[in-house]
Amino acid sequence: MKKVGIAFHPLNARVPELISEISSVLYSHGLEQWQCSAWDVAELGKQLPGTDLILTLGGDGTILRVAQILGGNQIPITGINLGQLGFLTEISPHDNRRLLSILAGEGWYDERAMLEAELTQIVNGNTQTQRFHALNDIVMARGAIARIIEVTARIDGAVVNKYKADGALVSSATGSTGYALAAGGPILNPKSTDMLLIPILPHVSLQHPLVLDNTSEITLTLSTTSPATLSIDGHISLELFDGCNVTVRGSAKRTRFLRIDPPEHFYASLSSKLSRATK
Repeated sequence: MKKVGIAFHPLNARVPELISEISSVLYSHGLEQWQCSAWDVAELGKQLPGTDLILTLGGDGTILRVAQILGGNQIPITGINLGQLGFLTEISPHDNRRLLSILAGEGWYDERAMLEAELTQIVNGNTQTQRFHALNDIVMARGAIARIIEVTARIDGAVVNKYKADGALVSSATGSTGYALAAGGPILNPKSTDMLLIPILPHVSLQHPLVLDNTSEITLTLSTTSPATLSIDGHISLELFDGCNVTVRGSAKRTRFLRIDPPEHFYASLSSKLSRATK
């Protein structure tokens, strides 16, 4: 390992002290380093070439931003948790012992499946198509007006249901501990490549979440009289209009983490993290 980046949450008051501490550790080990806000997409992108590891300072949201910028680039991420639950993070603040273990090459690579989404809609008489990749989830939801929308869900072209709801989401295994869990979905093994299709607060509709193989193609068609919203990993937000289609499938891209805890730690820590979430 020769070059380590630090991508941080720019609004967290604990960041400056931790950057100073971690920078000293990296310097003492002769490692080249850079520091950048995880919100600064352009600048962070410039720093990636030659980087062997990215340390994130923040919560899961900071990791999701970095994963979005990486876009499947196999630079591994190790998260230092400054958030609440930290399902994706690995190290607590000031835990230099575990940080040194990571830098010494004692960790293992955890590769997580991603989603690929294609949005097609007519805007000002022109058909527009946009593509995205997500680590957590793709969410089609109502906009600012508190009125339910209708989402027709198709799997491999066959209509599954018409949800009259606040929306519908497609989640990866990684996202199954996030919004998908709050919407009533199951928790998937983090190594799973399966996807979840879940309605959000459905009104007189099929309420059960569906677990789908990653070879499935999920198409969500919107019917609404008011603008709705498409959310990619909770931080890319686009306005949606009546008749648009969002098609989601398993992505060939992966997000890679460098971890020190053994794989079974995910289950060992699950109960305590969910307990903290209810307090």
